Amino acid sequence: MSTLRERYEAAGQGHLFHFWPELSESERAGLTAQLEALDIERVNRIFKKAVAAEKEAASGSSDDIEPLPQDASDATVGHPEKEAEWRSTGLKAVARGEVGVLLMAGGQGTRLGSSAPKGCYDIGLPSHKSLFQYQAERIARLQQVAELESGKPAGSVVVPWYIMISGPTRRETEEYFKTHSYFGLSPDNVIFFEQGTLPCLTMDGKVLLETKSHVAVAPDGNGGLYAALRQPLSPFHTSHTVLTDLSHRKVQYVHAYCVDNCLVRVADPVFLGYCIGKQADCAAKVVPKASPTESVGVVARRGDKYSVVEYSEISQAQAERRDASGELAFRAGNIANHFYTTDFLHEVASFEDELAFHIARKKIAHVALDTGAIVKPAKPNGMKLEMFVFDVFPFTKRFAVLEVARNEEFSPLKNAPGTGSDDPETSRRDLLSQHRRFLQSAGAVVEEGVEIEISPLVSYAGEGLESVKGKTFKRSGAVSSVEELDVLA
Repeated sequence: MSTLRERYEAAGQGHLFHFWPELSESERAGLTAQLEALDIERVNRIFKKAVAAEKEAASGSSDDIEPLPQDASDATVGHPEKEAEWRSTGLKAVARGEVGVLLMAGGQGTRLGSSAPKGCYDIGLPSHKSLFQYQAERIARLQQVAELESGKPAGSVVVPWYIMISGPTRRETEEYFKTHSYFGLSPDNVIFFEQGTLPCLTMDGKVLLETKSHVAVAPDGNGGLYAALRQPLSPFHTSHTVLTDLSHRKVQYVHAYCVDNCLVRVADPVFLGYCIGKQADCAAKVVPKASPTESVGVVARRGDKYSVVEYSEISQAQAERRDASGELAFRAGNIANHFYTTDFLHEVASFEDELAFHIARKKIAHVALDTGAIVKPAKPNGMKLEMFVFDVFPFTKRFAVLEVARNEEFSPLKNAPGTGSDDPETSRRDLLSQHRRFLQSAGAVVEEGVEIEISPLVSYAGEGLESVKGKTFKRSGAVSSVEELDVLA
């Protein structure tokens, strides 16, 4: 104990022992375990680097920010022949068992009025399927499509699904999957792992106590994904991590995305094939900005490095700048949808200390050292430190960007019902509109006002609907097989 206390005193964080004399034995044991597990010297380094990086960014100029070079990006829209080629390449990789999926799903649906994990949310579809179920069924369908197109036996193709959860959502997420029998996927191929945390700090870098015997902590951002890949999946098998599991399964390519996009194409073979063809070690899928003033970060170049540049870092002239084709020069809207080689994910540890954490100033409840009372501040009193998943872009040797249609692949769920944008109603509208287009592209007519939900188990991206050609759909409903569509005609 004296050694631990000396270490914290030397780090300028000795105040964490302030209430030690009045703690019970169990409280002392809990605090000791938390402080022993915490790398306090690393916390101090992260704080100093984050503050310095913030100052540097504030004093920086936007002059060194340039749009993506032409040879670094491509688009699916208007290039059906390229899309078909990329899809074929990607599907072959899926069929060979070379593809895995990383899902960032640590958040709760607090802004949606729910304390449940966000992936459990029902956006109001006729089927009442959750986001998790939709994504699980897309994986199941993709495995089936890869088997059919490669001539492999049913059940032979596996796309492992690694789901990053957080401390507050772990138990509920795991129970949700068990209760629903993993939505038809094998439990052996659905691997949960936990996002890391960092202590909450005062504005001058002192660690805050949530109670007299517990340090206040917060998730370390979606960029904590990389460190979490190296953490033991079980306390009983400390050498088994997501990275070792990927290697054991001989997975070479990984698709990563956030849970809140109802249109996400999980392990998208088109994106995978594009990245494999470009020999990228890291890549981003983007959508065109809706307007010059849309509040979204864009993938661009900062000096000679790729980066996500926040909308606040670009001047109005840059935001409105057009290229030779008349498109916005800075239009590659970031949607947290990425490709990595497994080799690259292994490499992140070698440069992770160079990544600066970002500061989020928040209202953080804590115990006051002078009175011992719990303080619930009315204005921001401290900071949470987080890393963003795109912070690795500048360290990528071979980077690529694929632009896709927003209405086909991006409809985020961010806001409370009734907000009017990025809410459950817009997610529901966008998904059902896509299913209408699937039917129309297959040669069917869908009457005005008719809403048909097509299970991902029936079609991953509009394929497999040839039998609807020439039919007119007059009734709304949800279908879980092609045959059920006949009832709605």
